[in-house]
Amino acid sequence: MSGRASGKRIADIAPSRLALLNAGTVEATTLTECLAVDFAALMAAALPEIGEEAIGTMRQTSTDGISRRMALAAHLIRQALVDEHQGASMLDRLRQHPSDTVRGWACFLVGATPDHTLHQRLQLIRPLADDMHFGVREWAWMAVRPHIARDLESAIRELAAWTHAPSERLRRFACEATRPRGVWCAHIATLRQCPEQALPILEPLRADPAPYVQDSLGNWLNDASKDRPDWVQDLCDRWSSQSPTPQTQRICRRALRSLTRKAS
Repeated sequence: MSGRASGKRIADIAPSRLALLNAGTVEATTLTECLAVDFAALMAAALPEIGEEAIGTMRQTSTDGISRRMALAAHLIRQALVDEHQGASMLDRLRQHPSDTVRGWACFLVGATPDHTLHQRLQLIRPLADDMHFGVREWAWMAVRPHIARDLESAIRELAAWTHAPSERLRRFACEATRPRGVWCAHIATLRQCPEQALPILEPLRADPAPYVQDSLGNWLNDASKDRPDWVQDLCDRWSSQSPTPQTQRICRRALRSLTRKAS
């Protein structure tokens, strides 16, 4: 499509395309486009009533990492526009926005809102975890992962049910949100030490038909292999014996890749 980024650098994005991203009228199509969005300009376009103080704060942090800016945007929105009476309506407004970045702010608003139980938080994040846009789905698990880590037993029990969802995006969320190490996020020490606690999530996915889920599960186990290599090897051996399918084979190859490299 004309105007989209033709390369991997922000400088390669056409000015007309960047203007549309900053106006919030189109979705980013690449990670580069996600990183290129001017949060202050987008906030002014999407939430003009937020005021210049919040927009100025956003502008001052333009060189910070994107995860930090996503969380800050949600904080500013909550501080300026959300009270106990209008939190739900603001969340609906954000998660229905055409901009994937604005929908990402909705994810972090779910994470930042106090006084929710973990169950309530997971129910609020569920539509965003099932979003059609790759970026929103990543922000969804990142935004609630600290709450998952703090109430891990309850989280595993709830997310185990998500592994049976018809949507591969929801099945993948259950896995990705609980990775022991993960990316762009804090580790979950309990699962690094005792990955077997997550078996109610892992076992139902061992022959999942979706490569999107297979990759996440393989990465989960590869994370675990850094701390519990014997456990991961034993699990993959058992799965390969009990479920000799191409899907399981693919998951196990991905799970064992660090151990295989170390052995070679």
